Amino acid sequence: MRKIAAPSATTASTSRPEHLAAIDVGTNAVRLEIARPLSDGSLETLHQERDPIRPGEGVFEGGAMPRPVADRLVAVMRRYAALCRRDGARVRAVATSALREARNQAEVLRRVRREAGLELEVISGREEARLICLGVLRGRPRGVRSLVLDIGGGSTEVATARGEEPDALWSVSVGAVRLTEIFGSAGRLRKARLAAMRAFTAEAFREALPPRFPHPRAALGSSGTIGAVVGFAAGGGRRATFREVRRAAEAVARMTPAERRRHFDPRRAEIVAAGAVILEGAMRHLRLDAVAAVDTGLRNGVLLDLLRGAAARQDHTAAEAALALGRRLGFDEAHALQVGALAVTLFEDLAPLHRLPAAARRVLEAAAVLHDVGNAVSFHRHHKHTWYLMAHADLPGLDERERALAALVARFHRRSFPERRREDLRHLPDAELLALRKLASLLRVANALDASHQRAVRSVAATVRGGKVNLALRSRAPLDLELWDLAREAEPFRRVFRKRLEVGAARR
Repeated sequence: MRKIAAPSATTASTSRPEHLAAIDVGTNAVRLEIARPLSDGSLETLHQERDPIRPGEGVFEGGAMPRPVADRLVAVMRRYAALCRRDGARVRAVATSALREARNQAEVLRRVRREAGLELEVISGREEARLICLGVLRGRPRGVRSLVLDIGGGSTEVATARGEEPDALWSVSVGAVRLTEIFGSAGRLRKARLAAMRAFTAEAFREALPPRFPHPRAALGSSGTIGAVVGFAAGGGRRATFREVRRAAEAVARMTPAERRRHFDPRRAEIVAAGAVILEGAMRHLRLDAVAAVDTGLRNGVLLDLLRGAAARQDHTAAEAALALGRRLGFDEAHALQVGALAVTLFEDLAPLHRLPAAARRVLEAAAVLHDVGNAVSFHRHHKHTWYLMAHADLPGLDERERALAALVARFHRRSFPERRREDLRHLPDAELLALRKLASLLRVANALDASHQRAVRSVAATVRGGKVNLALRSRAPLDLELWDLAREAEPFRRVFRKRLEVGAARR
């Protein structure tokens, strides 16, 4: 069970907003992006660089990163580290398939740490796919299903998602640099060589992906390789059909290296034939009608992951502010912390059910910690006094809209439930009213779990199974009052989430 930390003695920083930096050590190139978070939750790019130093050169044939390649990588990382220090950026540096497979990986990472002062993280194929999905799908409506493809130098990532969140991830061990090195496809390809590349690619997809799984018939392609192939196949467009990609793969295979450099960026010309074959193979295996090229991908996902980390610190700030306000008003701190911890646990365990944004967590936590502060005015109707105190309080970590929503969530922790017909809620947009109903329902359950104010519940775990939400409770004392209160909250919970609430308790 999660606990809310006590406020620290440090004062709020008055320095400029923190900058974020993502470094992507791929197989074909190393990339840097430095961005600044904006107040609306978006990111403003401040600086970008790309160095096509081919970190994967020789890895797939020889099994290790050659010393000259490692020297190039370390030199680039030193320069990127200096740029990040100049801008005061918090950095996450990730490496993908080339370093994943290099047997001298540990030695290269030590050099980067020692000579550039950076911690380079070798991420798994699944983590790579998750970050790509995060970068590509931000802002996607919750109910929309997507399929995301990314063709890297050493591997191809495939992800299905609903809204912004991936629900299945795969990494296929075939990439544009790997295929080029295996088949020597930098030059013009004869029909037999092209057929062998297609067969090799088809086998890689058959081994890594299920034969059939639910996904849209059109994919989003996030890599530079996909952008180049789609642009060529569609005559400069951003969307290509399977037939157009197949024809493009055959046309590129017939080109000489000089002809490819006329059609493609010279830095990509050597590997574009392999990239086209891989995209054709992915579309064939997945039975896709079309693929649309997008400009976002792994670096964007890394930046958003860093931004979520900043949001987690903001969550901590909001919890500290709520705790400080509660102490000024002489609240029952032990009960407040217990309900806050239980509410956050329910929010995180039931994320697939409520589908609220991560920022709603700090709203719920502040409301849970402060739900009873109205007792400082009067016990009777204290939920309404709580609303007034929170709505007019200074709560760092919450913006004006979040503070107003938190005050309403706390207001509805008891008695009446937030319904559209209420005069005092008619000003709320439908999305905010729905968020209020979900958060209030979670708070009411959390509050019921400490109805005795004795912290009798040691922990709670919530799971969704079919038409039910199961709460598994571990207790340190009898739960008679808690179970009685939970029974009262079961019907409002069912109306909001369309799931029955079932409880199992064990004394431990």
